[in-house]
Amino acid sequence: MAGVVHVAVGVLIDQANCVLLARRQKGTHLEGYWEFPGGKVEPGETVEAALARELSEELGVEIGETSPLMTVNHDYGEKQVLLDVHRVRSWTGEPHGAEGQPIAWASEAALDDYKVPEANAEIMLRVKSVLASL
Repeated sequence: MAGVVHVAVGVLIDQANCVLLARRQKGTHLEGYWEFPGGKVEPGETVEAALARELSEELGVEIGETSPLMTVNHDYGEKQVLLDVHRVRSWTGEPHGAEGQPIAWASEAALDDYKVPEANAEIMLRVKSVLASL
């Protein structure tokens, strides 16, 4: 998949049925937008390993059980992404913006208040249906 950025994405839902969003840092692609946490899958790395590494770096948590939720292919013109989205069913540690980024726990009703990148729009719809079923 030359030219495509493969990204592991985690959907964390807490006991209050709120989902974790992180704000993209200044100076990054799509800065200021909110997104589900995660990051690039490195060569030779599994999606699960990348997700564990990225959520440890970004949120300071160790993930436990995860399950695939969906994949999203999106072309931003200057960048193509493949988002490999997993629901993180358990974790240890209190999620926080370990890299200085703001984070928020958003209820299903509040999700529309967060401006997300185009590639995250499909994930948002799926997450809303997951939250509605809880």
